[in-house]
Amino acid sequence: MTQSVVVQVGQCGNQVGCRFWDLALREHAHVNKAVLIDMEEGVVHGILQGPLREVFDSTQLLTDVSGSGNNWAVGNLTYGSAYRESVVNKLRRAAERCDCLQCFFLIHSMGGGTGSGLGTRVLSLLEEEFPDVCRIVTAMYPSAEDDVITSPYNSVLAMRELTEHADCVLPVENQSLVDIVNKISLLSHDAKPGSVLKKDSTITSGQGGLSPTEKPFDAMNNIVANLLLNITSSSRFEGSLNMDLNEIAMNLVPFPRLHYLVPSLTPLYTLADVNIPTRRLDQMFSDAFSKDHQLIRADPKHSLYLACALMVRGNVQVSDLRRNIERLRPSLPFVSWNQEGWKTGLCSVPPVGHSHSLLALANNTCVKPTFMELRERFTKLYKKKAHLHHYLHVDGMEQSTFSEALSSLNELIDEYHQLDATKARLIPDAPRLSIAR
Repeated sequence: MTQSVVVQVGQCGNQVGCRFWDLALREHAHVNKAVLIDMEEGVVHGILQGPLREVFDSTQLLTDVSGSGNNWAVGNLTYGSAYRESVVNKLRRAAERCDCLQCFFLIHSMGGGTGSGLGTRVLSLLEEEFPDVCRIVTAMYPSAEDDVITSPYNSVLAMRELTEHADCVLPVENQSLVDIVNKISLLSHDAKPGSVLKKDSTITSGQGGLSPTEKPFDAMNNIVANLLLNITSSSRFEGSLNMDLNEIAMNLVPFPRLHYLVPSLTPLYTLADVNIPTRRLDQMFSDAFSKDHQLIRADPKHSLYLACALMVRGNVQVSDLRRNIERLRPSLPFVSWNQEGWKTGLCSVPPVGHSHSLLALANNTCVKPTFMELRERFTKLYKKKAHLHHYLHVDGMEQSTFSEALSSLNELIDEYHQLDATKARLIPDAPRLSIAR
């Protein structure tokens, strides 16, 4: 059976990662293969004091005390160089524990210093040390109102690394998660319009829950943890119809740089027993393509699909999958040369407390507005040279690194733009002949 290693970097990466392990261990006694990295002790120290303390040992952990000061250059260059050997040794040790290593899952934020900087340094080390092992990154993008003023710099600098060194990137926007959490609160049986998720509306039970008290981002982190739970199900459970994780990049990425796959989840929930009515199977497939279920603020139906993967869990038949693809296909604009660009996987074991679930990964040009908005925020700072000195004081950081990162993002946006331009040339279904009267 194939195995994956989860690499959690920075505060956000470790919080999401530990939510994932909490859920995965509820599904079955899973031998964890993880590496936890943070340049502040707080989150990892909290994990070692909590219910998951028996899950990890010191050989899997790497921490410092001073943090990266919300500075990509400190994370990538300073800590990346200082801890290079330690990181590589921990990655090798984790890989050696696998009988058949298939994939590295890297989880980090884009806005902070450790997540964006050291996270992307770890990504390039994975490519150096394990060039043949698939690298899938779950990257958390900051909202426009992010309280880290340098987050546009960190995000654009990190994006260049993701574009060059990842096999697939699953972008998740904080603002989209906030919107989803508030929608879930409205669906809860006793919620009223305008209310937010209650403290007991996330995974905080004594049965393996991370904490008896709610933390601000727990509900958002649970949604991302469910994304990881779905995508790793094929390597955690046996099944003849499971999707090989290598097939995601192989089938969904026709152009190497355009490997940003928009994730959508259904049903959306932040805990296993939330009081939300179960969706009918066909409705679940429809939901996966609606803008309300995307983990970035986008509407893929109004953009162009290059390819799409559907990863289903639960008592779902292959015939159900095929029927729903045929039903939805006319409303989904695919590139003319890949009309059959679907990849499907079935895992018969459903998530705890649910009859079935669906994760869709869409290689779709709808990511372009997210990248354009990020570029705009970067340019506003960069035109004024605001806060640049904090980066240029870091040993090895040159101003050309900024212009090169911006150029890389411009090229990426342009590639999506060129594909979007072909959408207008797609030939719609021929109109039916009408009988002359």
